[in-house]
Amino acid sequence: MKSDVEISQESRMDPIVKIAAKLGIKEDQLEQYGHYKAKVQFDPKVEKPAGKLILVTSINPTAAGEGKTTVTIGLGDGLSELHKKVALALREPSLGPVMGMKGGATGGGYAQVVPMDDINLHFTGDFDALTEAHNTLAALIDNHIQHGNQLNIDPRQITWKRVLDVNDRELRQVVVGLGGRTSGVPRQDGFDITVASELMAILCLATDLVDLKKRIGQMLIGYTYDRKPILVSDLHVQGALTLLLKDAIKPNLVQTIEHTPAFIHGGPFANIAHGCNSILATQAALHFADYAITEAGFGSDLGGEKFMDIVSPKLNKTPDCVVVVATARALKLNGGVNKNELNQENLAALADGVANLKRHVANMRQYGKPVVVAINRFSSDSEAEINFLTQYVTNELQVKSAVINSWAQGGKGAIELAKEVVAACEQPADFKPLYAAGTPLLDKIKAIVTKTYGGSDVVLSTKAQTALKQIEKMGYSQLPVCMAKTQYSLTDNAKQLGAPTNFIIHVSDLQLKLGAGFIVALTGKILTMPGLPSHPAALDMDIDENGRITGLF
Repeated sequence: MKSDVEISQESRMDPIVKIAAKLGIKEDQLEQYGHYKAKVQFDPKVEKPAGKLILVTSINPTAAGEGKTTVTIGLGDGLSELHKKVALALREPSLGPVMGMKGGATGGGYAQVVPMDDINLHFTGDFDALTEAHNTLAALIDNHIQHGNQLNIDPRQITWKRVLDVNDRELRQVVVGLGGRTSGVPRQDGFDITVASELMAILCLATDLVDLKKRIGQMLIGYTYDRKPILVSDLHVQGALTLLLKDAIKPNLVQTIEHTPAFIHGGPFANIAHGCNSILATQAALHFADYAITEAGFGSDLGGEKFMDIVSPKLNKTPDCVVVVATARALKLNGGVNKNELNQENLAALADGVANLKRHVANMRQYGKPVVVAINRFSSDSEAEINFLTQYVTNELQVKSAVINSWAQGGKGAIELAKEVVAACEQPADFKPLYAAGTPLLDKIKAIVTKTYGGSDVVLSTKAQTALKQIEKMGYSQLPVCMAKTQYSLTDNAKQLGAPTNFIIHVSDLQLKLGAGFIVALTGKILTMPGLPSHPAALDMDIDENGRITGLF
């Protein structure tokens, strides 16, 4: 079969004005970036019955592949096949994974958003604007200290790092300010990847430009020598930073290979941030379509939980249906099969591995919403394996399921899933939050660990205990929790697959994100600046004299 980039390059795209017209978006609401992509201006406050919201999540990602984005896009095309008015709301890819190990985030095979190469590279420049705004703030902080430090900022307690949208382990810890008095105050600093920036989270949680500026002003950047918090508003630069993001806040509109409209906007990682596309993009999909499909990063233990507990309250809308993506291959890996033997039928391993799926389905069902399992079929899956998995979901988990093959068949391979989702969206459901807003901070963390991960307790490091006391003293313990945890396991140990129980989650630090409105709990060995693998994807990429790209996936 052709590669993803070859399929994308050979697809016939409709002009973006035609895609917009499908949703009733007028041409004067578009800011076009060429013929096939545009930013959309709309007023989210306009009264209109909201469409149905479908959240797509999955089991824990594995080296076997789950194809969550491919399923999400295929589902959108499948609903289009049923003549439904549908729009996708997805995250933008980060260049770190694109050039690293994971690859892009535009789907695969015949279930892709296009232009795939543009979206996976610089797209409309949103991430570049975020990087510049973030680092402008870093420069303004150091400049304030250089020119008298009227705010009495302690350079040793600056919490605002610098960022790049690159996987670069060398920049995790750096020393800045070397070179004498005219080059600043020497201090230890570091870089995060752009998608870990609080500005990225704020962009995705802001409801309009005014809210964006307000949130930026509330960001915590450090402390004074006597431990008083310093906010961006103390520097009086929230206006300048908002100015740099005036275009980045507008949702981007593109299309699938089958011409289903897709809003792609924002891209926080779900293992180190909240892992969902922007509220504005989701609102646009809900506003203009009857069915809005959005995808949360990684599994239900990360992006799924965060969508429910962090995003939904700010969106003022909970999902009408949740789709959990699973593959026989990934479940066999969870059942102990070596990744080199996944093409061989192994019902025993599958029977052991389905415990992981059971946990993820339970995670989403506890919110009171109907769940549909999407069994993403690979060509190596045997009929016996697919039959076993289908029967397990029906008999043991007692939820609906559908086998999907949108990678090879596009929307036609997702029609059965689309029918199940339409039916699920009509079921009555009452949303049940995982924890009440007034729950103490440590109890909120324990609720996530016990109710979502299947663990038994939480242990805080000395640093985290100190941070907890400081947060409680400052009066911010009422904020929701954003767990930073490995995506590969329900535990904080990436190698512990399946569905373990009675384990302990180790919290190394608690970080206040006042602009985003949540508290990040760092667990295990989670890193906010990833590194590149031994064979990064960049080694296989090229472009010829005609501008034709190869190796991008």
